[in-house]
Amino acid sequence: MARQRSPERELAFQLYKEHEGNISNREIARRLNIPEKTVGGWKCKDKWEEKLNGVLQKDKRSTPKGLRKPGAPKGNKNAAGHGAPKGNKNAERHGFFAKVFPQEVLPLALDIVEKGPLDILWENIIIQYTAIARAQKIMFVKDQNDLTKILKRVKDGDTFSEKEWELQHAWDKHASFLQAQARAMLALEKLMARYEELLQKGLGSEEHRLRLEKLKQDISIEKDKLELAKEKLALEKAKIEKPNDVDVSEYVEALNQAAGEVWENEVEEE
Repeated sequence: MARQRSPERELAFQLYKEHEGNISNREIARRLNIPEKTVGGWKCKDKWEEKLNGVLQKDKRSTPKGLRKPGAPKGNKNAAGHGAPKGNKNAERHGFFAKVFPQEVLPLALDIVEKGPLDILWENIIIQYTAIARAQKIMFVKDQNDLTKILKRVKDGDTFSEKEWELQHAWDKHASFLQAQARAMLALEKLMARYEELLQKGLGSEEHRLRLEKLKQDISIEKDKLELAKEKLALEKAKIEKPNDVDVSEYVEALNQAAGEVWENEVEEE
């Protein structure tokens, strides 16, 4: 199996190309934190001078090495327009990432560098909102009889086997779900507040503002669902634990009707 080509090898040539050959092996090695001899070996094997001048010849130059001036010949413009802008640090930055990140995530890291703060923040908002929506499916509780049994421990003896189970009742599971969703909603609202703050500073466009407003409407509907679900859960639990203390059937029915209206409004908006 062929050995994987070092990412610093291409970065070294890019530095050489951006400086039109007027950079020493030592300086390239210093910027990429690699041995100077390694740079010299790459320069020879990969024929950097020939690539820079646009000449694909195999024979050695007739001019003795000691008499040649470093860099491209006077007046050569093969590399004009192809280098990075003045002061560009791409090669140095890519070299740093190549040393820090594994090869499989390096392209992702380089993509992130090109993103602005609004883009990164919006992607975090979408990730958080997606997690909230996905939790609706993962943590769904069917009804008050939705009981989950989890095997916690098995103890085997010579003549017996003992199993310990954990029982998760419907109201406990639903309460955990609502608490988790409430915390997730709070985190999402903080991200959105930060996003709106950046918009107010003039970092975004009208398109950025409109998509934030749309998301705010969606979040408002989800919060209404959570509040209704919390009230319904509390009443259902009270009804089960103390069935003779209070008749909450009419209140539960009213909550169900209100929840139905929220869901219906959401469908109409979609």
